[in-house]
Amino acid sequence: MTTLAPPPSQEDARRSHRAGPPADGGVAARARRLFTGPEDDPRWARPTLWGILLLATALYAWNLTSITGNTFYDAAVYSGTKSWKAFFFGALDSGSFITVDKPPFALWVMGLSARVFGYGTWQLMLPMVAAGTGSVAILYRQVKRDFGAVAGTISAIVLTLTPITVAITRDTNPDPILVLLMMIGAAALMKAVRNGRLMPLVWSAVAIGFAFNTKMMQAYVVLPVFFLVYLWATNVSLGKRIRNLAVATVALIVSSAWWMVIVDLIPASSRPYIGGSTDNTVWDLVIGYNGFGRIFGASSSVGSQGNGASFGGSSGLYRMFNEIMGGQISWLIPFAAIALVGGLVLRGRAPRTDAKRAALMLWGGWFVVHFLTFSLAEGTFHPYYVTAMAPGIAALAGAGGVLLYRAFREGSAAVGVPPVERSRDWGRAWVLPAAIAASSVWAVVLLQRVSGSGTVYTVAEIVVAVAGIASVLGLLVGRFTKRHRLMGFAALAAVVALLAGPAAYSVSAATSSTNGTNPTAGPSTGGGMGGGGGGGMGGAPSGTKSGTKPSGSGSSSGKMGTPPSGTAPSGSGSSTGKTGTTEAGTESGSTSESTSESGTQSAGGGMGGGSQVSSEMITYLKKHQDGATWLLAVSTDQTASSIILESGQPVISMGGWSGSDNAMTLAKLKSLVKSGKLHYIIVSSDGGQGTNSAIATWVKAHGTAVKSSAYSSSSSTTSTSSTSSGLYRLDASDVS
Repeated sequence: MTTLAPPPSQEDARRSHRAGPPADGGVAARARRLFTGPEDDPRWARPTLWGILLLATALYAWNLTSITGNTFYDAAVYSGTKSWKAFFFGALDSGSFITVDKPPFALWVMGLSARVFGYGTWQLMLPMVAAGTGSVAILYRQVKRDFGAVAGTISAIVLTLTPITVAITRDTNPDPILVLLMMIGAAALMKAVRNGRLMPLVWSAVAIGFAFNTKMMQAYVVLPVFFLVYLWATNVSLGKRIRNLAVATVALIVSSAWWMVIVDLIPASSRPYIGGSTDNTVWDLVIGYNGFGRIFGASSSVGSQGNGASFGGSSGLYRMFNEIMGGQISWLIPFAAIALVGGLVLRGRAPRTDAKRAALMLWGGWFVVHFLTFSLAEGTFHPYYVTAMAPGIAALAGAGGVLLYRAFREGSAAVGVPPVERSRDWGRAWVLPAAIAASSVWAVVLLQRVSGSGTVYTVAEIVVAVAGIASVLGLLVGRFTKRHRLMGFAALAAVVALLAGPAAYSVSAATSSTNGTNPTAGPSTGGGMGGGGGGGMGGAPSGTKSGTKPSGSGSSSGKMGTPPSGTAPSGSGSSTGKTGTTEAGTESGSTSESTSESGTQSAGGGMGGGSQVSSEMITYLKKHQDGATWLLAVSTDQTASSIILESGQPVISMGGWSGSDNAMTLAKLKSLVKSGKLHYIIVSSDGGQGTNSAIATWVKAHGTAVKSSAYSSSSSTTSTSSTSSGLYRLDASDVS
């Protein structure tokens, strides 16, 4: 008797396209799936993901020993390796006189790496590279879950090749850690939306709380979107949704505020001054300098220290497209915006709990809220802030692109629309070519702005133009002739057209020196206030354990690291001779600095400005430190951080980042001198302003001027030039 075998199931059909036998559940099978992916994935999906992650790692870590970091944060990390007190507070110096102007979580991550492996370039960069690559992996998984492997792959490659993301991940600013924590929060949120359980939502809140302890209020930009998505799309009763959100809010508050509460409860005399604050509290830093001051600038009634210093051009809806910002982030904004609207329309009749629409709401809201916040902010604004917007754009490019492509092929893919109505609703199928054309034209405009900057940009412009035209024409011809294979090739051409420009900028960021304080990708397009003079990572200070010696301050030649300044952003990070406004903007007591070829550093303004701090001076100070806790007191964080990295000794920053903090008072200075904790201070020739003036006047009246001839063999022997350093020695006997 003949027996007919049943037809193969869809699962069997899928497995027949995969290499190797079905999974047996053993260790070998699990290891194999790690590299080949789940059984229901296309064969190409997991290897492609590994390729993208390898590309991301290569871009972020290429020529790692030449990477320059932000000396401001580098010095704080180094200080944290010398003192657990400085580690906890995020102090700039190991003596814990003043903190940096951000909470310390990113410093903790880098500091632990430095404590385990030793202080050096790769030790500080390791967590940043891991954070950048981890964000790509999380985005892939999240988009793939709801929209498939193609969408996940596109999203991952878009995020990998976002120029500003490449630039900032090759730096020691805290933003890569911030983005990773926000991505973890988004992943936990979507899990809570899908299963309706409380704990994933709580973990989402905790992740955002840690992000708050990385960069304060910027972490909260996504919160309105998180709340809306959970409240709208979760498949539990409204009462339970509200209850779960209330519990998660408590978790958010606790995970955000614990460090702030501990620090503010400690007496001011027992902890560092809170850098960037006006009243020496973390709370003021939250709502002021790192809060409303960033949004409203100098016009804000609170947090006016945010000022209006824009390193990314004037505020307004066009900011993301201007000559400074356009090449950093805006390449796919037209496509993402069209894909968001089109995707929401296509899911318009889906149930409230539809997972695809919930994901579109999340990533679309992520993109829109960040876009509006960054575009309209009137306070201090750096181009690298917008790396936080990149996951939203990347997710929309992948998820929205796949939805629009399916709609294009089918004429309409709107959920819930009967077949008869679909035939009448063919207009939606033309959205994809329009989106590709819009972003391709914009990419050509961006590349035209930098025409002549290098062959790679000319080639990219040609590729964008040719691939964009081929894509649009191929889609239209394929649609009319019903040739699906042609449409598939046209879609691949669209990916090439949309990524050629960002890829050129990203390769530039990975292969050239960038500005440690204000990193950007690609060639300089001018305009606005930049962040020139980023400064090197700083070689490991003398006596430290180091892997690869970082470039910048503390090099074998004895040159100081280039200090931060406020010049126009540059893809090359060149800052020689450029000065201007510091991060905090133009305000009383602000400083400007530059580094000369001889390795001497000009420290302008206020208490510690108007003089030069050279390697020779540092050698002299170390020789005559006489047991003092601090090697020297200077006016600003920029000057202090470079000296810390050069000398390996704690240095007091009396005025914080901009020189305007009230960290040092005359009474405090007298106390430090009286106790023998400080002997040397630099004051400017003009005496500074405000409180600085009072300190400078007292120091000049009671201290002993140190002639530059005492430490510099090249100094002139004339009285005027030999005392022009502004360096004074103070001893306990000088305090009445």
